[in-house]
Amino acid sequence: MDKLTLVTGAEGFIGSHLVEELVQQGRRVRAFVRYDFQNRWGWLDTLPADIIKEVEVFPADICDPFAVRKAVIQCKTVYHLAALISIPYSYVAPTSYLETNVRGTLNVLQACLDEDVQRLVHTSTSETYGTAQYVPIDEHHPLVGQSPYSASKIAADKLAESFYLSFGLPVATVRPFNTFGPRQSNRAVIPTIATQALSGQEHIRLGDLSPVRDLTFVKDTVLGFIAAANSDKAIGRATNIGSGKGISIGDLSKLILELCDSSSEIVLDTQRVRPEASEVRQLICDNSWAVQNLGWRPQYSLREGLTKTVAWIRENLEHYKVASYAV
Repeated sequence: MDKLTLVTGAEGFIGSHLVEELVQQGRRVRAFVRYDFQNRWGWLDTLPADIIKEVEVFPADICDPFAVRKAVIQCKTVYHLAALISIPYSYVAPTSYLETNVRGTLNVLQACLDEDVQRLVHTSTSETYGTAQYVPIDEHHPLVGQSPYSASKIAADKLAESFYLSFGLPVATVRPFNTFGPRQSNRAVIPTIATQALSGQEHIRLGDLSPVRDLTFVKDTVLGFIAAANSDKAIGRATNIGSGKGISIGDLSKLILELCDSSSEIVLDTQRVRPEASEVRQLICDNSWAVQNLGWRPQYSLREGLTKTVAWIRENLEHYKVASYAV
């Protein structure tokens, strides 16, 4: 029988796609989801019945070390994706980010060490680089905490590094650049634009249009996670996962409106503008290490990924509160 794999944050956007891919590859999956008194499992609730019936769902809190330890038992591979991820909300509730992203990661690291896990894949973010000091950004780029969110992820990354160096824990850190696709919430820019356009809004309300982002379709991102889990070369280091191409938010908006067949006008909404010193101006991935050492490369172009994403959002608008700004 195949070895058991744990995915934390399994109810989330990337986590649900990772669970789906692992099951399709024939893996036994335990899905760690945030406990909900109504027994909701986030995006896992939308997976096909033939997928979810193969998943052992484990509701708990990543901040509880006892629950995390129990979830890790018998697992040989752990993908740690559980985190608070919204940058704007980290301005409001920074302590929550410390508890979830730092203490939660510590709980996972300790449990994996105690249970002799064979591979832990820890999730970082390109936001840890801050505004690019050079482009494309490779894994040697300095880490800069330009928001409480990015600072919490830097701390989590360094904890993972310390468990590798101090205890020999086989941990691989994956650093995705901006991932997009079906099931993403409208706290992210692509669903924000698409939901407003598809719901017939006359004005598309956005923040700063000048930042440049490197966008990767979610199916490519999860294959990057799996490639890191399957290679000893990824242990003890960070691996960038991104397309290697940048696009401004303004140009991205125009492309999405085209795919939505929308003539809506883009207008500035000041509440969506981040503090100037906190805004990361440019992120473009140097993915050459992953390409050369993991055999991974993105398969979807930006237009292909956006076409699939817009089609999914069009069919699932009821999942979104279009009229409100999601932080």
